[in-house]
Amino acid sequence: MNQNETIKKTEEHVKKVLGGESSGHDWWHVYRVWKMSVRIAKEEKNVDLFVVELAALLHDIADHKFYGGDLTVGPKRASEWLLSLNVSSDIINHVSTIISQVSFKGAKVDTPMSTKEGMIVQDADRLDAIGAIGIARTFAYGGNKGNEMYNPAIKTQMHDSFEAYSNDKGTTVNHFYEKLFLLKDRMNTKAGKQMAEERHVYMQQYLDRFFSEWEGRPHKISN
Repeated sequence: MNQNETIKKTEEHVKKVLGGESSGHDWWHVYRVWKMSVRIAKEEKNVDLFVVELAALLHDIADHKFYGGDLTVGPKRASEWLLSLNVSSDIINHVSTIISQVSFKGAKVDTPMSTKEGMIVQDADRLDAIGAIGIARTFAYGGNKGNEMYNPAIKTQMHDSFEAYSNDKGTTVNHFYEKLFLLKDRMNTKAGKQMAEERHVYMQQYLDRFFSEWEGRPHKISN
């Protein structure tokens, strides 16, 4: 099976597995990360695009958030799928390693990527977590998990371990401070950093308006 056929079959597989998912970790999230990964990869040098595409397509095939925080399920499912397509072991290992490293694991937890391909996919995934779509996905996920939208009595937590982060029951608005506003400074690639700047500002503007409306204050619209 050639690379194009492998990508096509993987696309169809992920659509089947994640189609209709309602927490913001659906096929369309994967689609956006896939296309953004390709865009960023084309601006980088010495990149294995086949690895980038496979990792982007499979990065959320079994997200730890829906498996009790188990970080091994995603890489395992991805490896099993690629093995069924007779993908070489070195490619499988590379893709599964990216998937194991891609997730944000807490404000005070380092999540370095060991390869350029991984850096690209991580940036694309994080770009989809911020900006207009990121805001929509954050509230979709919060509602899916039964979290309060906002509660001033629940304070922001800067988690110092993956266990604390994955077990947190904070509000959706707190998530902006505990993760989303931190992503701009954790981008790996030049393109990722540039795109993150604009999306970061948009989130700040959104929350400024959110808090104005929360308190019943008039909101000044800037030109």
